[in-house]
Amino acid sequence: MSIEQFGYKQELKRALSFWDLVIYGMIFMVPIAPFGVYGYVSDGAKGMVALAYMIGMFGMIFTAFSYARMSEAFPIAGSVYAYAQRGINEYIGFMAGWSILLDYILIPSLLYLVSAAALGALLPAVPIWVWLVLFIGFNTIINVRGIEFTAGANRIILVAEFIVLAIFIVVGLVALKNGVGDGGLTMKPIYDPANFSLSTVMGAVSIAVLSFLGFDGISTLSEEVKGGEKVGNKLVGNATVLALLIVGFLFIIQTWIASDLGRGMNFDNLDIAFYQIAGAAGGTWLKNLTIIATAFSWGIANALAAQAAISRVLYSMARDRKLPLVLSKVHPKYQTPYISTILVAVISLGVGLFFQSQIANLTVLVNFGALISFLLLHISVINHYIIRGKSKNYFKHLIMPIIGFVVIAYVLYGMDIAAIKLGSVWIVIGIIYLAVLSLVLKQKPTSIEL
Repeated sequence: MSIEQFGYKQELKRALSFWDLVIYGMIFMVPIAPFGVYGYVSDGAKGMVALAYMIGMFGMIFTAFSYARMSEAFPIAGSVYAYAQRGINEYIGFMAGWSILLDYILIPSLLYLVSAAALGALLPAVPIWVWLVLFIGFNTIINVRGIEFTAGANRIILVAEFIVLAIFIVVGLVALKNGVGDGGLTMKPIYDPANFSLSTVMGAVSIAVLSFLGFDGISTLSEEVKGGEKVGNKLVGNATVLALLIVGFLFIIQTWIASDLGRGMNFDNLDIAFYQIAGAAGGTWLKNLTIIATAFSWGIANALAAQAAISRVLYSMARDRKLPLVLSKVHPKYQTPYISTILVAVISLGVGLFFQSQIANLTVLVNFGALISFLLLHISVINHYIIRGKSKNYFKHLIMPIIGFVVIAYVLYGMDIAAIKLGSVWIVIGIIYLAVLSLVLKQKPTSIEL
């Protein structure tokens, strides 16, 4: 199935393999992501961090399967925007795209801020804005240069992250054996009867899911997979599920060890809680190593993938004239949506400067946009396959999306009320913008080929 069948022409360069997609998804999620948000998750979950990540992965795996189903049906860039647009209708598709924009547009800024906070522990004299400019400038150049260049950088950074993670796990286990923390692996990071309550854990899950955001970004690369219509449909879905499972397992292992190591420790600054634990386990060298690894994995690798993803969502929405058409311009040499890429860089700098002392607030706001779009994704699967297509595969096309919907809805329900209010304002703005396009400017619906 080619993109020409959906009314588009092939403009982006097809250069990615299955493993490029898996690596991209893993880089986007960051195998060491808990390093940066551990303190907030631990504080919310009363030490049951591994449980929070288990529940998060459980909810996300059903969402990953829904992405797989829709990427098979519609192998085009645009991710959940395109899936809801074609799986339900034009207007729901816009709102799904608008919701995921809140996630994708804000997440690079969050990544840069976490990196700056980490580096601030090493070089406190360097202002945050300096790190923002350096990271954003570097990533923008790489993303404009082309998806192959981005993929090559991803491979190198992923290997480095695995090495750091392996070092922490080995040193952490040795430290536990030698009496640090609880003096060994316990079940408390999974279930601590003295502190357990479902509402408490689910509140922490709403932060932990930030670490999983990124598997969905794989679907934005559907038009850049080698083989196109011959293999692209299945590759995107399979890569999405595999990347999530691998990274979810790593999240659980590292937070389990960290929770037992940190038992009884007091964290004055939740931003650097994990680094304190690493220092207790291995000394200053391990603390500094995890700081540097977090800074570069979030500020370069993850943000690089995030910027690539959002630029393609903007590209997809712009070519459907839901956003200014200039955002759909493709670089004549590098075959990348370079105007969208540069716009994301500018927005990231502005948002980063505004939220530089409000990392926790920015975190939950990012998650709100993603979770709303995931709800619409699950509905799209049911509508496209069961209602329209009369599918009899009720397990894949009905039961699994319903489970995913319920879990995501519950996580959303447990989110901070301030984040829900701010996110709702973004949704209202989107509704007004769509109304202006449809009723005032009289824009005709995009011709959708199914």
